[in-house]
Amino acid sequence: MEFRLKANLKDSNQSFFVTRSKSNMKYTVVRTFQSEALKDSGVLQDQIIELDGDAKKHYQGKKMRLVRFWDSINNAEYEFLTNNFTWKASTVAALYKERWEIETFFKHLKQRLKVTSFVGTSENAVYIQIWTALIGILLFKYIQKKAKYDWNLSNLVNFIRLNIFVKIDLWKWANDPFFSGKPPDKIGQYKLF
Repeated sequence: MEFRLKANLKDSNQSFFVTRSKSNMKYTVVRTFQSEALKDSGVLQDQIIELDGDAKKHYQGKKMRLVRFWDSINNAEYEFLTNNFTWKASTVAALYKERWEIETFFKHLKQRLKVTSFVGTSENAVYIQIWTALIGILLFKYIQKKAKYDWNLSNLVNFIRLNIFVKIDLWKWANDPFFSGKPPDKIGQYKLF
């Protein structure tokens, strides 16, 4: 059984949020809830807190919810902070995990495909640019899976970027990028026949 406050406290934008708490966050525990059922779902503690220090100025008199979660996969404890008191504690942890997946996706776009800024900023322009980047990633992943050479995805992307205007057979190159065939003759020409 989990506790619920009668009123959910939305932020100044009338939104709920889930975020990681800072290690130096100062707060006062108002109420703590623990049970074996919660521990079975990975939740160590579910607490209502009031922020202290500088944070108290920005969130005056409002209570927050602090959920301590044990991630058995990474063997790590995480603390999540939210202003929603009706969600289950396990839902708070799951929401943060999904949020992290979205952040990882955009980090992947920025690092691998160099989508660091958008050319157009309308909703349609952003969708087109994201879909184009996704199609690019899918094509790179397809080449990576089909190639006989054991490519690291970032290396494949960089090598293709370097050879984009070179006329080569893509599959021959992807299978044998360092060309283990016959070397060129003295003039630098390869033999065709």
